[in-house]
Amino acid sequence: MKTVGIIAEYNPFHSGHQYQIAMARRLTGADFVVVVMSGDFVQRGEPAVFDKYTRTAMALEGGADLVLEMPVRFATSSAEDFAACGVALLDRLGVTDVLCFGSELGRLDLLEQAAGILAAEPEAFRQKLRQGLAAGMSFPKAREAALVRELEACGLKEKGQDDWQKVLSSPNNILGIEYLKALKRRGSRISPLTVRRQGQDYHDTRLLPEDNRFFPSASAIRKAYRDAACPGWSGPVSQDPSGTGWSGPGSQDPSGAGCNGSGGTRPAVPVPIFPDDLSGLLDARLLELSRQNQDLTRFADVSPELAARIRRNLLEFDTFSGRIARLKTRQLPYTRISRALVHILLGITAEEISVSRSLDYAPYIRILGFRKAAGDLLGAIRRRCPLPMVTRTAGALRQMEDSPALDMLYQDICASHLYQSLVFHKSGGRMKNEYTQPVVIRHL
Repeated sequence: MKTVGIIAEYNPFHSGHQYQIAMARRLTGADFVVVVMSGDFVQRGEPAVFDKYTRTAMALEGGADLVLEMPVRFATSSAEDFAACGVALLDRLGVTDVLCFGSELGRLDLLEQAAGILAAEPEAFRQKLRQGLAAGMSFPKAREAALVRELEACGLKEKGQDDWQKVLSSPNNILGIEYLKALKRRGSRISPLTVRRQGQDYHDTRLLPEDNRFFPSASAIRKAYRDAACPGWSGPVSQDPSGTGWSGPGSQDPSGAGCNGSGGTRPAVPVPIFPDDLSGLLDARLLELSRQNQDLTRFADVSPELAARIRRNLLEFDTFSGRIARLKTRQLPYTRISRALVHILLGITAEEISVSRSLDYAPYIRILGFRKAAGDLLGAIRRRCPLPMVTRTAGALRQMEDSPALDMLYQDICASHLYQSLVFHKSGGRMKNEYTQPVVIRHL
């Protein structure tokens, strides 16, 4: 039995993701594809456009065999922690042979060169990083500059590959390097494989005409939902005239994946959620923390500078994105602030992140869904994986009563309940909560 793993957000799942799954299976000859997926909040520090069960169903119908949830502490963390958690989970399953990831570069050897330096962190690299930070650069920019200079100094810049800055500023390349670094640091037996990204650029927000819309970007799809500009939708994007949500291949589903919802356990039409839907909740949370005179720097990603700026701007009420725009500086980029605000909202502290790292990132397996045909895969995981397997939440809480991972699981549950409240107040559509929602099963 051969198994390939993928770490993803599927925000939302689209035809490019379907292509990656198909390529991963074809290139490796894998029998099964396991996906570690962000839950209801994602790495950019915002809510996922659709809930995790809808996205799980889309992934299963798009070719995945098993979907696991990445704990929210790391799903909303830096690229380094996001990658380390995903790799740790796949590694500890005991069945993963290959990790497949997309990249703009499509060159595993060159990404390995960069990952080798980041994994070893030689003194010359650390010195260049300190110099960049002292010069006022943000950490990502300072690290990128230090890495480029170290690649040059080591003679690793290949002919025809002179623009390393461009390589290292591409989102999928960055994540790919982090996956490779995490594999190296773990000494994992998992082999890496990269598939070159096809279709629109990661940041492209134009939804192309339907006949050219193969492999759209997730950014373009989210924007289309936000602007209520998707073909086939009338009025709010939550009101699909067909009443079926995703209505199969060739439908007007802008993801191009042709998925059919999640089997009747969600509202008939998936309700899209956007960052600004968090605005009121964030205002209430910040006001209450201010009243309690809480130290904001205890929350993950909140620096003293950012905490001071939040306090000064506390009563400048705005949308979630508007508040970030007020707080943004050269040293505090948009995504860093967005993650910090989500950590404040969800109560994720720097200490909790540290504790979870000491537990090897993923101290339990949360199953979101699987194909019925994946019985052999699940059986192998039960035999080889030492971690508790969470399928029924209430039972898992009793099972993990004395485990240091219990608080981590509670935080996942709380984050999803908050997300479900957003769906209800936005649409009136009720969702099953984390104690009544079953695992998504597909008979494919």
